[in-house]
Amino acid sequence: MLGLSFVSVSASAADLENTLYLDLKDGRVTIELRPDLAPAHVERIKTLARQGFYDGIVFHRVIDGFMAQTGDPTGTGMGGSDLPDLKAEFSREPFKRGTLGMARAANPNSANSQFFIMFNDGDWLNGQYTVFGRVVSGMEHVDKIKRGEPVQNPDKIVSLMVAADAQ
Repeated sequence: MLGLSFVSVSASAADLENTLYLDLKDGRVTIELRPDLAPAHVERIKTLARQGFYDGIVFHRVIDGFMAQTGDPTGTGMGGSDLPDLKAEFSREPFKRGTLGMARAANPNSANSQFFIMFNDGDWLNGQYTVFGRVVSGMEHVDKIKRGEPVQNPDKIVSLMVAADAQ
């Protein structure tokens, strides 16, 4: 029993609270949330995920070489949740492949439920959109999301859940 530590058990429980499982048609994507960068946005995503808000929502805007956007229950890019919009939480965290950012309208404080996952680096977005997480595994499944703007017969989120709730 020498050398065993129980610190890792509590650390992994905290990690599960800030981890999302995004199930797509091709498999599971694991997302590390970043409450250190965007606490209000992380809380919003977790709240909506726990309500089942994202389950079945389409990827309505998917641009090859750029990003896949989802989170609009209308599927048009114009909708959101019934919750109030969020104030921007911009950071110095760069938009790299696998980064998750919140979509918004022209007003920086208009993010609500829509988010996007970067296919490639997008440095021109740095400091303009809120970064709230990153893909840590399963990016190959994100790469298989059907492209289009708008997407014809779009892929859907099968399920989005907080990992701590999947236990």
